[in-house]
This record gives sequence, C-alpha cells and structure tokens, in this order.
Amino acid sequence: MGSSLFSSVKRIVFLDRLCVLGAQKCPQRAMPVALWRTGLLLCFLTFCSCSDEECVLGVVGRPVSLPCFYPKLIGLVNFSIEWRRDDEVVLRSVWRNSENVERLSANSAEIPVDAAQTGNFSLELPAVDPKEHNMSYSLVLVSGGEPSAALCTACLRIAARFSPPQLQREEAAQGEETAFFCHSSGGFPEPAVHWLINNTERPPEGSVRTLAASLPDSRLYNITSHLTVNISRDAIVSCTIENQPMNETLTSTSYGAKGRPVVSRASEAMWIFSTALCAVVGVMVVVGVAYQVHLDRISKRKKREYQHQGNRGYKWRNRYREETEAMKPEPKETDV
Repeated sequence: MGSSLFSSVKRIVFLDRLCVLGAQKCPQRAMPVALWRTGLLLCFLTFCSCSDEECVLGVVGRPVSLPCFYPKLIGLVNFSIEWRRDDEVVLRSVWRNSENVERLSANSAEIPVDAAQTGNFSLELPAVDPKEHNMSYSLVLVSGGEPSAALCTACLRIAARFSPPQLQREEAAQGEETAFFCHSSGGFPEPAVHWLINNTERPPEGSVRTLAASLPDSRLYNITSHLTVNISRDAIVSCTIENQPMNETLTSTSYGAKGRPVVSRASEAMWIFSTALCAVVGVMVVVGVAYQVHLDRISKRKKREYQHQGNRGYKWRNRYREETEAMKPEPKETDV
C-alpha cells in the first residue's frame, strides 16, 4: 500500500512539473485532477500520521518511561491529571498552587516531582509485564470529575530475552532420517525459528515442527522446534531463534561427525591428563605420608635412647655416691 501511495505522489508531482514547464501543453483537466489527487493523498497521510500512537518498548523486569511533555500545564495553578491504561486509572495527581497535594498510583507508577514547573508528565513504570503488551496509555486533564481529551498517548510493547538455544542431535542408522531438537525459553513475544543445513540450505518443507508454549503465570514463551531430515552424518545443522523486538538473534550449531573426532580426541587427552595428574598427586601423597612416618619413628627412637642414657647416668651417679661414702674413714672415738 505504501509503495502505491508513493508512486501516485511521484506521478502527480511529475504532472505538476510538466504543467509548470509548459502550461500550454497540459490538458485543461490535468490540473484539477492533480489537485484533487494531491489533496486526497495529503488528507489520507495526515489521518494516518495522526492515528498512529508512539509505541515504547519495555523489557520485562526493567523500568520504562512513557514520554509526555505538555508545557500548556505549566501556567495552571489548580488542576488534576490522570494516567490511564485503557479504562484503568494508573496514576492520579492533584496540584494546588503548583504543588502536588495528592497522588494515588498503582504498581508504584510515578511522574516527576517538578512536572508542574517543567511540563514533563512522563509516566515512570518500575517494571513491566507481558500482560501489558500492546496496551495504550493516555494522560487526561480531570475537571469536575470528567476527563478531557487525551493530552498524551503512548502504546507499550513488551519484550524479553530468550535463553541461548540448546540443540540436540539424535543419530539414526544408515539410510534413516536424523532428528534435531532445538529448545529456548523465557522470552517474549513469540520468536521466529530458522533452520539451516550446511549454513546455506533450508530444510525441506514439512520437515520442521515448532511448538510455542506460553506459560500461564508469566506469559513468557518456551520454544521447542523439531527437525527431521535425511542428511549425511557430516552435515552441519544450525538452529536460530530470532526475537525482532529485542533485535536479538541466537544460534546453536551441530557440526556432525566431522567435528566429533576433534572433540573426542580433546576429551580423551583431557581424560588421560587428569588421570596422570591424579596418579602423580596420589604417589606424592603416599611418599609424603611414608616419609612422615619414618621421621616419627626416628624421633621416637632417639627419645627412647635419650631416656635410656639418662637412666644409666642416674644409676652410675648413685653407685659412685655409694662407693664414695663407703671409702670414707669412720671417725675414731678418743678419750679426752
């Protein structure tokens, strides 16, 4: 539709230029028809531009701001405003003498404290939920309990990141089909799933089945896609999860049998290295324990020898003392 409109506009502009360059060559009816078409197209484009709402992307679990700048409220002293989500009041604010005297909000929604002085009445939401996807918000001026026409409008679109896809491959016997399973979860909205074989080929029609399950409590999506195809064991298969609102593309690849020997050799080398390392550590532990036991034995033996020598020295000293006392002459008694 857009291309046809632009082509019509170009045709009208071309006719107008021809009429300006050579008015005597233009037919008499060309100018009224051109003006009528131009006016009709301008009215249609103006209607389309006026009917579109400015949409804001909100990420699940993160705050988001719905912009609204309305400087005509700066000069007002007493007024009341409401932010509404469809027909539900999200925030109500009452201003008296340019001061906010009353504020009621749902889900901790806020507007700037200096809104009456700056004209910035943007709505701050602390977090968004997939239930609010494509909902329309509007700011109205309340007078006598009746809302005015919308001063600002904005639609809210919700998105959430998907987990990296997990790709599993089920080998089949020779000549039979091979099955691939691609799974991703926790995202919003429902993404597009793409499969590629050998990085360029698309799978045959009817070989892909994709199931998107929306969780009832959070409305986030779990995606499971099945590919059943007859390919060689060396084929490379890729699964891509595309989330356009988040500008997010996640890919997982299965490299087939060609990539497996490298992986197996690497894992085998890692297993041999870890085994050898464990063996070396075990030998070192055994040697350390044996050496410690040897040191303990030497220490005990030296202690026993020292105690034995101490006992021998004690006996020798006692024997020496006894012999010395025996050799001492007895005192003679004299008659004085």
